[in-house]
Amino acid sequence: MPGTDVLDHRPAANLAASPARTAVPCRLLMCRPQFFEVSYSINPWMDPAKPVDTELALVQWERLRETYQSLGHTVEVIDPLPGLPDMVYAANGATVFEGKVLGARFRHLERTAEGPAYLQWFARNGFTDILWPEHVNEGAGDYLRAGGTILAGTGFRTDPRSHAEAQEFFGLPVVGLTLTNPRHYHLDTALSVLSPDEIMYYPQAFTPGSQAVLRSMFPDAILASDQDAAVFGLNAFSDGRNVLLPEAATGLIGQLLDRGFNPLGMDLAELLKGGGSVKCCTLELQGT
Repeated sequence: MPGTDVLDHRPAANLAASPARTAVPCRLLMCRPQFFEVSYSINPWMDPAKPVDTELALVQWERLRETYQSLGHTVEVIDPLPGLPDMVYAANGATVFEGKVLGARFRHLERTAEGPAYLQWFARNGFTDILWPEHVNEGAGDYLRAGGTILAGTGFRTDPRSHAEAQEFFGLPVVGLTLTNPRHYHLDTALSVLSPDEIMYYPQAFTPGSQAVLRSMFPDAILASDQDAAVFGLNAFSDGRNVLLPEAATGLIGQLLDRGFNPLGMDLAELLKGGGSVKCCTLELQGT
């Protein structure tokens, strides 16, 4: 398998106690990092003074795509556009639930053209229920679905007024969560949905009130250590059984094994220079 398989060294008794997990086939949208570079800085990970190896970024991205396909997922690819180096972070391009597409309106000028580019792809590919948003939202980077609820991030990028817009459009309750750590500027850098009622997250990335909400909603959540959060370990994708995440997040990998998941470590270190990893490169077209 293209991903890094994790050997399971748990005792047989622990293995027997783990719940059975079933992978759900997903339809995903990705964008090749053909024009990837770090020529500006809009998050703490970006440093234009550090060299970027675009060829290596392409190799790492291709390995991620191949891993998804080897797991039975359908991967579609949107053409990258010159001058939009962050277009590789497809998760920010829109939010898609049950075939409905909420467009992305970016906060920073450098990324504003990505929103229309992604909506054009959806319009050309048979999506008809599309909304261009009134308020700033940065797509599925800040909107994560957990069962019948949308967890919505704010604090750095997505305008909290967009939460009501999303709730009205999708017809699902939206729970707002406020981020406080600038290194975790999107919700999907601090929280990952593993199954409809299971998540993993980094408490220190959230305000005390948001931490209390998460404890109430997900009392058995996996909690990330400082070390795993620092390597973007929560920027992960789960199909209900397989969890693709940065290979350096060894603590989370161990906890996922204990819960019966199949973690697959990925190396996207080059793309992390722009502030993204597995989840950032992946837009799930849920319900399509």
